[in-house]
Amino acid sequence: MKKIFVDQLSRKVTISFPPKRIISTVPSQTELLADLGLDEEVVGVTRFCTFPKDWKKTKTIIGGTKRLDFNKISSLEPDLIIGNKEENIKPQVEEIVEKLPYWISDVQCFEDNQKLIKDIGELCNRNTEAEVLCSRIENVCSTIRSIQKRPKRVAYFIWRNPFMVAGSNTYISSILGKLGFINVFNHLDKRYPIVTLEDLKRLEVDEIFLSSIPFPFNELHAQEFKINFPDIKVTFVDGEVFSYFGSRISKSEEYLLSLLR
Repeated sequence: MKKIFVDQLSRKVTISFPPKRIISTVPSQTELLADLGLDEEVVGVTRFCTFPKDWKKTKTIIGGTKRLDFNKISSLEPDLIIGNKEENIKPQVEEIVEKLPYWISDVQCFEDNQKLIKDIGELCNRNTEAEVLCSRIENVCSTIRSIQKRPKRVAYFIWRNPFMVAGSNTYISSILGKLGFINVFNHLDKRYPIVTLEDLKRLEVDEIFLSSIPFPFNELHAQEFKINFPDIKVTFVDGEVFSYFGSRISKSEEYLLSLLR
């Protein structure tokens, strides 16, 4: 049966429903498909899709997120391809959508992510599983937010040379807020603005978060912050927990509790 769905770019996508052959071109959405119980349906993933761990051995690798192999994708005869506006490159997406059903997400905040889960649940005939995941995510966020005596003001660094932080209109900033943190750089217009240590000195900051991705901050980099900000706690954080839209946050309660402790 053919069925029409609307993706998060307001594009109409016609697929064979329910889809029996699914390809994911984004690691975090691959993880979501697994958590929705679509092991048999997923036939292709990228080389960066590390969750679930065994899928790189059991699924066809269709290139990287920004270097998709159209011939491999086409050879799998997918009923549905699931991608993302930022993670995948527009020219490659345009090549694929001309011939194959490509549903594209656009996640910039917590609410977008909840909608993503429900939309993919509907796409793949996993509505109940999607609702359960969304409820679990709400519960995790509520738990972490409730145990904080006051909102902690944090600066979330994603890059060095130059220093870059998570700014406004990013999933990172939105999930920080949902967990009860205040992003001190949320007032900046750019999504990932370049900042200086002098910029940081002008702000009231409780803690500096150094993300594990995309830049691999280490202890040497942390010392730089500790020297310049001896009164501010510097913490390494799992960047996937804060930046992987999809289902990751639903499995991160223990990690987030340990982070607060």
